[in-house]
Amino acid sequence: QVQLVESGGGLVQAGGSLRLSCAASGRISITKAMGWFRQAPGKEREFVTAISWSGGSTAYADSVKERFTISRDTAKKMVYLQMSSLKPEDTAVYYCAVKYSGTLYAAFREQLEYDYWGQGTQVTVSS
Repeated sequence: QVQLVESGGGLVQAGGSLRLSCAASGRISITKAMGWFRQAPGKEREFVTAISWSGGSTAYADSVKERFTISRDTAKKMVYLQMSSLKPEDTAVYYCAVKYSGTLYAAFREQLEYDYWGQGTQVTVSS
């Protein structure tokens, strides 16, 4: 069994920054990619950003480009999400996900590509 634990969420004013972390533990296979998704109240979960485990490929939703940055630490099996210039519309529960199949040279946007998910961490941006 694999566990993913997100941390770093909280309440922040618009224009502020937060850094989310996600740690993987358990029966971890060879990681190929990790991603961040979010779900706002009353909305479906959506893609935010992803990174290939090789580190050579990243992908971002248009709504977060130039504001969010994904990174990973292969030794610690962690992924990070640095969020800057936060807006009230960024308010959501943020989930990290890990993919163990396929190539480690691509960043994946589709939720169905991922094998395990964390429980999520709440990010609230006040106006």
